Amino acid sequence: MIAELNRMVDVIEERLEEEIDVPSIATSLGTTEYHLRRMFSSLAGMPLSEYVRRRRMTVAAAGITAGDHMLGVAVRFGYGSEEAFGRAFRAVHGVSPADVRRNGGPLLSQPKIRFRLTVEGSNTMKTRIVERPAFRLVGHAARVPLVHRGVNPHIQAHIAAFPAAEHQRLKGLGDTEPTGLLQVSDDVDPDYAEGSELTYLHGVALDAATAAPEDLDVIEVPEGSWAVFRTSGPYPEALQETWAATASDWFPSNPWRLRPGPSIVAVLERADDFSTATTELWMPVERQ
Repeated sequence: MIAELNRMVDVIEERLEEEIDVPSIATSLGTTEYHLRRMFSSLAGMPLSEYVRRRRMTVAAAGITAGDHMLGVAVRFGYGSEEAFGRAFRAVHGVSPADVRRNGGPLLSQPKIRFRLTVEGSNTMKTRIVERPAFRLVGHAARVPLVHRGVNPHIQAHIAAFPAAEHQRLKGLGDTEPTGLLQVSDDVDPDYAEGSELTYLHGVALDAATAAPEDLDVIEVPEGSWAVFRTSGPYPEALQETWAATASDWFPSNPWRLRPGPSIVAVLERADDFSTATTELWMPVERQ
């Protein structure tokens, strides 16, 4: 996966002044756009679209300081007017093209990214591959913003709004793996951008043949393979570290890639105050 990401970066660099067709790049690299975007954002710490924008404005800044015609630079990088180009330029550099031409800066340059895999071998990941027939996720869903680190207050408020009896009711409905009350993230932005919206469902897993109560939301899950990562420790920090390690350690070292679908967290054990927990992270995968 590291080699594919670096080849994609090279292609992007060659096409900064063209429309960048990420699906075609992914196909040429023998992978999928979904997996490529998710791995890039997880490892680079920014969405692929943001990296492209920063690189374009970095190269454009060189043209501005060299005295190139403003509209010509704008058109080269796909903008139909100096005004639109100026807004994009200011969003990256914090100053207008005119300021840079007049003063030479300041500029915030985005270097070309190179990915490297560092193999330490000091930590092992407790992982299993599970083949599952179709099933359904049933519970209470809400649209919430994505938060990478710490407790997501929007999810916390969503769960806290239900009485204890509703949690027990949900728990009693579950009849298949993953077991117990589940934390489900669906419709996630492939770039995995902080603040982008996702569908969060607090619920359980039901067999595909089991009818869901009419007052609950349902996510239908097709049959497929799942990578299941077990982790224990401070919550949610240990879980979030495991999530990040799937991109930096596990996927680059194994013949699997992410496929579209919900990510599921099953809480197996937890402290009364939820300060620590043992969880299983279920991620939908397919063979490379």
